[in-house]
Amino acid sequence: MKNKKGFLQGALCGALAMLLVAGLVSCGLKMKDSGSGKDAVDSSTQKKVSELKELIDQNYMGDVDEKQLEEGIYKGFISGLDDPYSVYYDEEETKSLYETTEGEYQGIGAVLSQNMNTGIITLVQIYDDSPAMKAGLKDNDILYKVNGEEVTGVELTEVVSHIKGEKGTTVEMTVLRGADNEEVTVTATRDTVEAQTVKYRMMDGQIGYVSVSEFDSVTYDQYQKALKDLEGQGMKGLVVDLRNNPGGNLNTVCDMLDLMLPKGLIVYTEDKDGNRQEASSDDENQFTLPLAVLVNGNSASASEIYAGAIQDYGIGDIVGTQTYGKGVVQQIFDLKDDTCVKLTIAKYFTPKGRSINGKGITPDIEVEYEADENNPEADNQLDKAVETIKNKQIGRAHV
Repeated sequence: MKNKKGFLQGALCGALAMLLVAGLVSCGLKMKDSGSGKDAVDSSTQKKVSELKELIDQNYMGDVDEKQLEEGIYKGFISGLDDPYSVYYDEEETKSLYETTEGEYQGIGAVLSQNMNTGIITLVQIYDDSPAMKAGLKDNDILYKVNGEEVTGVELTEVVSHIKGEKGTTVEMTVLRGADNEEVTVTATRDTVEAQTVKYRMMDGQIGYVSVSEFDSVTYDQYQKALKDLEGQGMKGLVVDLRNNPGGNLNTVCDMLDLMLPKGLIVYTEDKDGNRQEASSDDENQFTLPLAVLVNGNSASASEIYAGAIQDYGIGDIVGTQTYGKGVVQQIFDLKDDTCVKLTIAKYFTPKGRSINGKGITPDIEVEYEADENNPEADNQLDKAVETIKNKQIGRAHV
């Protein structure tokens, strides 16, 4: 399927954090009141904005940044949709979006995930040998402050724009760590970072382990390389770890699933007019070894597309806890002035027609994560996934 079509080109399936773009589509921005049919921005609205501006000029005692006021209008306009996934991006935030798609950027080398309900931002992955790792940041740290300013509830793209920056400059970050929420402040020196979206290794019993932190433009090649390497080592089973993976690029996850599924439907979307678009796998590749997919409450969107397809085809077991439940797709629209807007444009459905929006994927084998204070490396959910694969291996016969 890879490179054979532009299935919803430019669509995003990131839920909590990932700032990933497949392609940007230019368009104008116009909205109408669904009840009256009139333009949402009419002469009376413009008049009211002018009145507010006049009141500010005459009475406000603080400094006024005219550009910031203007950007606030646009952000407020989109926030009026009451959709946490539809967002207006200013010039700096738009630049950050573009940088992320290239797979290389200047920053600290960490993946952030934001819970849309609580606004809490978590560092779900620290890249190896990155500025973040050198500064002492750790996976699952909760981001509390950036340069002394609290960031809980702040739109993630804005937070990212403050963390990224020119190579050689520094950023101060305060995190909350562990069950006691210990407050830790570090200073990281920014550098050029290459996205590390896939990690893999061979475990005991020739069981492969592949962890996917996000579905970025570079993820397919990294995933394909991991599978080939593990197969070359004599892999007899596979665990794909999508825990804390907030999603990403729709085409990327479909291409990855094309390496796993038999010929057939991968996912389909429906827009507000009921128009349906489908992504399908061919019969060139199919994964036939015992398979388990690890998920949790931070596995969202594209991760749920992956888990949902594996579950619907019955080619692997989903292990862990209920997933996030984001069953909608966003698209980035270029506003032609170095800014852009991300809008929810469609719902997606698993091969069997399931909509998981607000529900999530229910694992075949539910296992809550249990931290082991005496052994920080212990992972009872991974242990269960490995056990599941070994049980399947017992029932396999080779003739």
